[in-house]
Amino acid sequence: MERQNAWKTYDEKVLKEVDELSIGYRDFLNNGKTERECVKQIIKAAREKGYVNLSELLNDERGIKKGDKIYSICMDKTVALFNIGEAPIEQGINILGAHIDSPRMDIKQNPLYEKGDFAYLDTHYYGGIKKYQWVTLPLAIHGVVVKKDGKIIEVSIGESEEDPVFCVTDLLIHLAGEQMEKKANKVIEGENLDILFGSIPLKDEEKDAVRKNVLNIIKDKYDMDEDDFISAELEVVPAGKARESGIDKSMIMAYGQDDRVCAYTSLLAMLEVDNVGKTTCCLLTDKEEIGSVGATGMQSRFFENTVAEIINLMEDYSDIKLRRCLAASRMLSSDVNAGYDPLFESAFDKNNASYFGRGVVFSKFTGSRGKSGSNDANAEYIADIRSIMDKNNICFQTAELGKVDVGGGGTIAYILSLYGMEVIDCGVAVLNMHAPWEITSKADIYEAYKCYKAFLREA
Repeated sequence: MERQNAWKTYDEKVLKEVDELSIGYRDFLNNGKTERECVKQIIKAAREKGYVNLSELLNDERGIKKGDKIYSICMDKTVALFNIGEAPIEQGINILGAHIDSPRMDIKQNPLYEKGDFAYLDTHYYGGIKKYQWVTLPLAIHGVVVKKDGKIIEVSIGESEEDPVFCVTDLLIHLAGEQMEKKANKVIEGENLDILFGSIPLKDEEKDAVRKNVLNIIKDKYDMDEDDFISAELEVVPAGKARESGIDKSMIMAYGQDDRVCAYTSLLAMLEVDNVGKTTCCLLTDKEEIGSVGATGMQSRFFENTVAEIINLMEDYSDIKLRRCLAASRMLSSDVNAGYDPLFESAFDKNNASYFGRGVVFSKFTGSRGKSGSNDANAEYIADIRSIMDKNNICFQTAELGKVDVGGGGTIAYILSLYGMEVIDCGVAVLNMHAPWEITSKADIYEAYKCYKAFLREA
């Protein structure tokens, strides 16, 4: 049951729309290399479309009415947008849920040290990565430093041409005989993923002279003392912009496409669909790459609490109204799938793999080792989704994440399904997933955007 390649269906008008979408998407990626940077862009776009912060309405006697557009933020890392529909909210919400965190390296709280006349920053990698992929690349540092008085200093070093870049060093091939005998997961150890940060010693200093010089520089440029690392969130990411890829410019190569490709298209769909029957929601979360844990992860009560506040501002609140609303809701867990790579075909079941250019990917289940840790969508819901896709001429395909027993993965789908709502994974195929530079198809991005819009209108 081979699905059609979307590129074969496009006329000149659609090809122009595909390219226009990719331009906005690349701009989103370039300006959103951390969760905080993504949330800042999301809120700016939402406010331009008339969305209001829920916190501004909590003491407003007007309450919330049909047609209102609301957003809520959790610690500047997770955000939920709601468009209140005509139907009673107890009839459920149509939800698009993606995540905006991506694999990276985080700078530790006591990171700065000197060794061999070099200054280094100690890191702890975040999410599932092949550690050897992160060496000898130009890297940038993004994040915030929060001073004891509450002052927030935003940091972005390595993106402009005037900025320095950083790297994790590697051993030259001439001396790497022993290293090359190691297994891939041991070639570079996690404790050796340290950032080369400086090499000029401070004059008239004998001990830790390079380290002291570095401290002088960050004090001068960022008003940052060494102790301020304790209350900093600094993320190490690949330096450089998202680029078109392929001689035909059919693909995009960039950092963080898992899962910002689904976050961006979900956001765009949410902002463009007005006058909805059922209330719609775009939920963009943090911490998916490490199990959706913590206050900003999907396992927190942020989403549930936000829906409760909205119900309370619409009508007399009761717990049963909240439970009915959540159970009646429908969701697309907007997350990426592993694109079929012919160079590594042994890892894939060709009949159940996601292919570049064949449209948005639906995954009935994820998980691993016998669907462990997976949501498993019911057939009736999938049938409804198929109907919506065909009605709106959306190219789609179905896939699993690799061969049975080869591997697997998870998304936020299983967490929302705990409320009893219908959920299915739905996203874009990605090559090089979790590598510093990932690749997607412009056609698949476009079809995902169309899919999400249709779902919000008709699910």
